[in-house]
Amino acid sequence: MAEKEEAGRPTWSRQVEFTLAGIGCAVGLGNIWRFPYLCYRSGGGAFLVPYLLMLVVLGIPLLHMELTLGQYLRRGPVMALTKACPLLKGVGMATVAISFIMCTYYNVIITWALYYMFSSFRSELLWENCNNTWNTANCTDRVTNSSSSSTASQQFFNYKVLERTSGVEETGTLRWELFLLLLLAWILVYLCIFKGVKSTGKVVYFTALFPYVILLALLINNVQLPGAIDGIRFFIIPEWDKLLNVEVWINAAAQIFNSIGIGFGSLMAMASYNSYNNNILKDTLAISITNSVTSIFAGFVIFSAFGYMSHLQNVPVSEIAVDGPGLVFVVYPQAFATMPVAPLWAFLFFFMLLCLGLDSQFAMVEVMVTSLLDSYSKPILKYLKRKEFLVLVVCGSAFLLGIPNVMQVGIYVFQLMDHYTAIVSIMFLAFFEVVAVCWLYGVKRLSSNLLEMTGKRPNIFFRVCWWVICPALITVSVILVFSVIQFKPARYEDYVYPPWAQGVGWLIALASIIWIPLAAVHTLWLLPGSFTEVLYVTSVMFLKEVSSDHQGCIYLIKNTVIL
Repeated sequence: MAEKEEAGRPTWSRQVEFTLAGIGCAVGLGNIWRFPYLCYRSGGGAFLVPYLLMLVVLGIPLLHMELTLGQYLRRGPVMALTKACPLLKGVGMATVAISFIMCTYYNVIITWALYYMFSSFRSELLWENCNNTWNTANCTDRVTNSSSSSTASQQFFNYKVLERTSGVEETGTLRWELFLLLLLAWILVYLCIFKGVKSTGKVVYFTALFPYVILLALLINNVQLPGAIDGIRFFIIPEWDKLLNVEVWINAAAQIFNSIGIGFGSLMAMASYNSYNNNILKDTLAISITNSVTSIFAGFVIFSAFGYMSHLQNVPVSEIAVDGPGLVFVVYPQAFATMPVAPLWAFLFFFMLLCLGLDSQFAMVEVMVTSLLDSYSKPILKYLKRKEFLVLVVCGSAFLLGIPNVMQVGIYVFQLMDHYTAIVSIMFLAFFEVVAVCWLYGVKRLSSNLLEMTGKRPNIFFRVCWWVICPALITVSVILVFSVIQFKPARYEDYVYPPWAQGVGWLIALASIIWIPLAAVHTLWLLPGSFTEVLYVTSVMFLKEVSSDHQGCIYLIKNTVIL
């Protein structure tokens, strides 16, 4: 039996703070940036079909699984997975690694948001026209299909904000303005979380709720603009032939994992601070449904602005959007430039991005801090004395590792890391997490944990998803991801990364995945006995008090080993 009230482990002051923190973790920049872009690239409304399907059969069941494990074991992902399935304890290590890797470059988006937010404090926005020192002769204030020209907002982002080079081969110099803003972003993160869940719980009341106020204000403003209905129509009317493209389905699954945070360990770490008898299902539904509703709500905001731009420039909506972060740092700022009271709308939008980004960043940093304290609390506190100093070390390390993203080559580094972390790594990680928890730890045992905490077992829908549907879908997704990535190399706009950069990308992906086989070998090496005996023992080890489904779990593992 898990310890119901562990001495010295803090808990949320109010349970609503966990719910808000979970929503803040799930609802992030991906809802404003990645989701609308994937919708655009996947034929508008056609993307909503696989997205909502993946939410129901993957997102909600797997989030329920993670929250249950975190709350029952009262540990972060490393120790929780070590206790649940020693053979695959590396899954917990991998979740920490992927969260840490992601937080090193994710904060760069907050840095760009800060740059744009501070640039909005003027009567005329800097990206409104081409009469600036960084603009080139081919600058235009109109959207064009010509590859020889670019808009004022594109040139502001590329030549003023990023000062980007021609490719990853050319590193360029450090962008000192972005460097200082990156430092400011990390200071904000530290000040919000250095006291642990007690300080984070207070901050999320604002950072999780205020973005909805701004989104609503933006939507009310945008739908009144001419052409807005064309953008909304593009968003909600599917191009059904796009559903035949397997990449659309892969992107839908990856977006669910990235947006909710499945496989990152963030919500598992947060759930470890819950009260033991908390209603997990309520939090699961609140977090997952709010996340997807926010994505769709943001889609109306973004695509109504696209429709307005297509009206102004007399081009189809399908020719408006661009790759990667350009969606919110090129296309939307360009729409602001022609709106009434443009600086006010620009400031509100980028302040909203700041709030959304901070929430997600809190969670990723908390994964590392919680896992280190769970595993090495005594030696860490012996030298650092206080948890606040550990948080400072983690934030400082991530800041230093993020510096390449604020060099002139930074956008290429950012896109490469995001491609191989947010799509490749997370799908492999999700597969092994499902194997570890749903098959080796056991659905019956997980159900017993829920019964012990809440007095209710999960219904048949969750049990079927855990046993069959989630493993099957993730297995197919992993196979498809590998095949798609193999034939479609990473790119940014028209720039295709050279082979050596692709190799670096795979090393980035392996930096998190490699912990799974390494930890398995470590476990098998340390324990005595033959390989089959050790494999059997490590697969069924767990807390002695839980034995209701012991024989069923042994039967499953025996058959797995034999096969």
